[in-house]
Amino acid sequence: MKKIKASLLILAFLAVSNIYAQDRYQATWESLSKYKTAEWFRDAKFGIFIHWGVYSVPAFGSEWYPREMYQANSAEYKHHVATYGPQSKFGYKDFIPMFKAEKFDPKAWVELFKKAGAKYVVPVAEHHDGFAMYKTSLSKWNAFDMGPHRDVVGELAAEVKKQGLIFGLSSHRIEHWWFFNGGKKFDSDVLDPKYDAYYGPAHNEDETMSPEYMNDWLMRDMELVNNYQPQLVWFDWWIEQPALTPYRKSFAAFYYNKAQDWNKEVVINYKNSSYPDGVAVLDLERGKLGEIRPQAWQTDDAIGNQSWGYTTTNTFKDARYVVTNLIDIVSKNGNLLLNIGPKSDGTITEQETQVLLGTGKWLEVNGEAIYATRPWKVYGEGPTKSASGSFADQKVPFTWKDVRFTTKGDVLYVTALGSPNGELGVKSLSLKSGNGKIAAIKMLGNDQKVSWKQNDSELTIEPSKNYPSEYAVSYAVTFVH
Repeated sequence: MKKIKASLLILAFLAVSNIYAQDRYQATWESLSKYKTAEWFRDAKFGIFIHWGVYSVPAFGSEWYPREMYQANSAEYKHHVATYGPQSKFGYKDFIPMFKAEKFDPKAWVELFKKAGAKYVVPVAEHHDGFAMYKTSLSKWNAFDMGPHRDVVGELAAEVKKQGLIFGLSSHRIEHWWFFNGGKKFDSDVLDPKYDAYYGPAHNEDETMSPEYMNDWLMRDMELVNNYQPQLVWFDWWIEQPALTPYRKSFAAFYYNKAQDWNKEVVINYKNSSYPDGVAVLDLERGKLGEIRPQAWQTDDAIGNQSWGYTTTNTFKDARYVVTNLIDIVSKNGNLLLNIGPKSDGTITEQETQVLLGTGKWLEVNGEAIYATRPWKVYGEGPTKSASGSFADQKVPFTWKDVRFTTKGDVLYVTALGSPNGELGVKSLSLKSGNGKIAAIKMLGNDQKVSWKQNDSELTIEPSKNYPSEYAVSYAVTFVH
């Protein structure tokens, strides 16, 4: 009897194992197309991006300072020579000991991100400069062995998870192939063979990457996944190189299979057409879409206008811009990944802190109309044209006459992108629209009765004398069944 039971258990185990094996991802587009976008990502809507590295020490120009300082006659080149001396005597590597991160407090950072209403956090693990912000076995040029002598990514990962947010990370490693190539054209430390392991390969952009370099890219990404178990991995645009296609496939298969092992949902963010629709989640840099996209997508944008990393001359968006554009993005099935650029000592600028707190204050009242919502039949209406595409800031500000729609269950949320000081007209909710007869309307964060009427041409909502929050006002609309 015991033998029969044991045999049945073995057969059951083999059957389950066989099914499990069949469900494993292979490095083919056909297999990877089985991927389903993580529900946590679709519900989260708002995350924090962090560009922090050695480039925060010179704090000049942008996070591309390490490249531009080797581009003859650039503003960064001239600034560098005037401030630090010639690149042959003081190169980018010489900023590393100055990058001390002495005030870096991951607990305080994550507490701020939670107050901002963010649900996930994505630090840059390695930027184009090739300096890893984590403990790695693949390069000595990292924050654990040099500079701060701390595993920055590891400390953040632990704190993000401890405080109940989702941890992700981003890799810009692939662009390092050509990032320092300007330093080969004049007398600079990029030419010193002692630093080949850091500045190299420094090839031209039109040179096809070597298999060794692409394999190194893959190994670094796999190491990050194994060591920190991120639920989101964000890649910059240059992974779209045709030569990297098999490596992109291999990484996705590896990562999605790891997610199965962890029993967690994960996301890969890509730009342009590096992955086919449905295999990963599209990301648009400093831009957004003009219409609803059936598949989930994301905008990555920075509070800083000129730079993603810290500079002394950066200017900043305000909380109203962030809130109204978050609402616009969410209404079109997107997420907002909002970037900050901390100072080299590990402190977050006062301007960015205030924008994050202002955003969180609005979400505390109106988050019901954002989190875990889905798009409606149309994203919205109003006189202001929405920006569309990558690198397309919303240059014309939204007004209270612009409205956006989101849904959750039987509730439709109507959000005015400002505080109405007159009748708010919503044509999409007229009696003749066919979208339903309204039963009730409630303003989020305010228990006062909302005065409204629905006729054949539009829904009109009377202005309130007491709006519960700045920047935008959300109404929960229910219909007669």
